[in-house]
This record gives sequence, C-alpha cells and structure tokens, in this order.
Amino acid sequence: MDTGQQTHNQGSVVAVRGSIVDVCFTESLPAIYTLLLAGEGGRIVIEVWAQSDAQLVRGIALTPTQGLARGMSVLDTGGPLCAQVGPGILSRMFDVFGNPIDRLPVPDHVLRRTVHRAPPALARRSTQSEIFETGIKLIDVLAPLERGGKAGLFGGAGVGKTVLLTEMIHNMVGNHKGVSIFCGIGERCREGEELYREMQEAGVLANMVMVFGQMNEPPGARFRVGHVALTMAEYFRDEEHRDVLLLVDNIFRFIQAGMEISGLMGQMPSRLGYQPTMGTELSGLEERIANTDTGAITSIQAVYVPADDFTDPAAVHTFSHLSGSIVLSRKRAAEGLYPAIDPLQSSSKMSTPGIIGARHYKLAQQIRRTLAQYAELKDIIAMLGLEQLSPEDRQVVARARRLERFLTQPFFTTEQFTGMQGRFVSLTDALDGCERILADEFKDYPESALYMIGAIDEAKLKFTAAKMPEPTGAANAT
Repeated sequence: MDTGQQTHNQGSVVAVRGSIVDVCFTESLPAIYTLLLAGEGGRIVIEVWAQSDAQLVRGIALTPTQGLARGMSVLDTGGPLCAQVGPGILSRMFDVFGNPIDRLPVPDHVLRRTVHRAPPALARRSTQSEIFETGIKLIDVLAPLERGGKAGLFGGAGVGKTVLLTEMIHNMVGNHKGVSIFCGIGERCREGEELYREMQEAGVLANMVMVFGQMNEPPGARFRVGHVALTMAEYFRDEEHRDVLLLVDNIFRFIQAGMEISGLMGQMPSRLGYQPTMGTELSGLEERIANTDTGAITSIQAVYVPADDFTDPAAVHTFSHLSGSIVLSRKRAAEGLYPAIDPLQSSSKMSTPGIIGARHYKLAQQIRRTLAQYAELKDIIAMLGLEQLSPEDRQVVARARRLERFLTQPFFTTEQFTGMQGRFVSLTDALDGCERILADEFKDYPESALYMIGAIDEAKLKFTAAKMPEPTGAANAT
C-alpha cells in the first residue's frame, strides 16, 4: 500500500494477539497513528495506537493478520492513514485504504490527505441556522433538517430506510447541485452491492462516492472508515465549495468497533462494557460535520438502538450530537403510507418559530395535534364505529386521514417499480397543502385523491379525472 512517504525505519514483530500487534523498533519510535507495513508486499497494515516504552509500540491491524509471526520485519511508512480526495473519486466505490472495490481501474487526478483532521475552527463556522430542503413533504414540514446538521434515521429492516436515503441523494444532486457520500460502517456486503446497483439504476451515481468498511473486516478498518468518508466530504466542502450530503449506515457500528479495539488494547471497560473513550471518539467524528463559510456537510445517520433501550450509553452519546430524528414506522409501511415516517415520533431542533417562522411552526403544531387526536380516537372507532363519534371528532378524523394521505409522495428512485412519476415538493407547496386540508377545503374530496401526489392542486386534477364518465361497457360490467 502506497502512503506516499516511505522511510527506512524498520522494526520486528514481538507479539501477535488477534488484531493487536506489538512491534520493537531499535532506531526511532514511530508516532501515534503512523501506519506500519508487514508481510509479503506490505499486505498487512498496522496502525500505531500506543507507545509502550522506548522501543516498543502497540498497534491495531487494519487488515487480517493471517501469516504474521514473531520476528517478521515491519516497515515504518512515516505517515498516517490517508484518504483519496479529488474529482476523480466521484461515482466510485472504495475501501478504507482508498482501493477501488467496484472492479474499475484506479482513479486518476486524486490527492492523498490524512484522515486525522481537526474540526473546523469556531471562527469558520456559520452562525446562521438554515433549513436543508429535501423536497420530501413529511420531513420538510414536521422534522426539517438543518443545513450542516446531523439527523438520525431510526428504523428496522424493510421499512424504507434505503429508499429514503436514495431519494435524498437524488434530490441533493438535482436541486442542491451537491455531492453525496455514502459511508457503510460494518455493512453487510449484500447491502453494499444492492445499494450500488440501485444508485446506478436511479442515475445518481455520477455525483456520489461510496466508502465501505464491511462487517467481515477487522475492527480497525471499521473504526477508520468514517474518518475516510469525512475527509472526502471535507475536500468537496473546503476546496470545491460544494454542499455535501453524508449518509452513514450505521453509526452504532462505529461505536462497536471502538469498543472492540478498546477491549483488545486492554483498557478498563466503562458502563455496560463500552470503551471509556467513547464520548471523545464519537465527538472527534461528529464535530467535523459542520456548516462553514465555504459550504456545508449535512449528515443523515442510521442509528441502531440496542434492545430498543434509549438509555443505552451508545444511544445517549449519539443523541447529544443529533439536531433531528426521523423515525420509520413498520405500521405505516404496512398501510402503504410511504415514506413510512412516523409524524408523531419524528422531531427536529429546527422546529422553533425563530428558525422556521411563525406560520410554519403553528401549522406543524396543528398537524401534530390533529394526528395525535386521531391516534387517540382509533380505539373508539375500532370498537364502536365512526358513526358513534361526535361531529367535531368526525371532522378531526377526516382531516387527519386526508393529511396522512397528502404527506405520502411518489419518489423518483421508485418510478420503475410503482409506475408513478416522482415529485419534488417545495416547502411552500407542502405548507400550503396542509393549511388548505386543515381549513376543510378538501372535505368533499375522496381520500384517494390526496394519496401519492405532489402539490395539493394535483388532487383536483385527480378528482376531476375520477369523475369522468366511464365507457358504457365498463359501467354495465360493474
């Protein structure tokens, strides 16, 4: 592996314990985070994590250590792990070392940059809170994302996490003229391959980079892949002055990899077996995601909550960095209400009158209140039927059901499956539609007229088309 700055400082392996390797250097001791190469052709890469004494360093292997033995020669590269950056990395898929894993040739016109970088200084950070418009009604109205902020995406398998991420990438490329970087931390290789194919078919790969530290790789590689993706994102933000959408799946596996390394290094475990340095490690990664004077890195991170326990240290530390949470609901997915985002559980720190404006804030509160009242009435409707409700409650149910359907939307990335053309809905159109539904303007329209549409005016076209007289043969057949 070429790090660009080889030295002639050589050492020898003293001990190998799984991914932990102790190396003795008689000339000069390598610095922390320096890469060491061992094995035939330097195929085993070790990162220095501790200097044990004047001649001994302890490192974590970023590659499998099969074939490594005591007494083997180790070469000090003189530099840390570097990521490939530059326009040449777009539309490509890489591993933690910057090697292409998409069966295509090595990219040209790339630079190498260290992955150990400090967060942007406070003086460089933007002091304005701006909304990152996604074009997805439910997110923009009820859980608006922050430009340069971090949002958590919570959801199990099969509820539409990947489809939602793909749509956001599509809208980012089409409307913000930005770059998207997908970082798979501890991903299953099947997921990575499927996502690459889906992105290719959706036509969004041209402005996208994918980086994977797969599930079968050592903890060192899984721990560092997030830093590699961030270094690539920082290049596009700082050098090319572009907005970047960074998608991380899954941030919990970053913490898990750190926990494995901590245990291997012999550190005393903290609460529930987590590493004592968890807060520092997570902050070192998260604080680099920021909105600066040159551009913004906006991050959406899939978050796994261990045993659904939101008091778990991993969840608590992750939440402290997030500015919004999008919760996907299996129940809504089963009802066909896509995107299957739970409007009552999803929230955002941006939802304040000072940031989104008084009208948007009041409207969002009114929508939540209407949907919450409907949720409470569902049990009564199931037992006694809709007829037993008071006229006021019936109105609430009608509004809520129409709102639920209006907040669904056809995606560009699913056109080939649904046959429906995708819609990008501006925040103004989304708010206008919700306001008119709450004002009972569409109470005489069937609920189906509001299902899977873009702006609210499409409901009128759909309703008019549905009222068109059927051919005589079809009418007789029914």
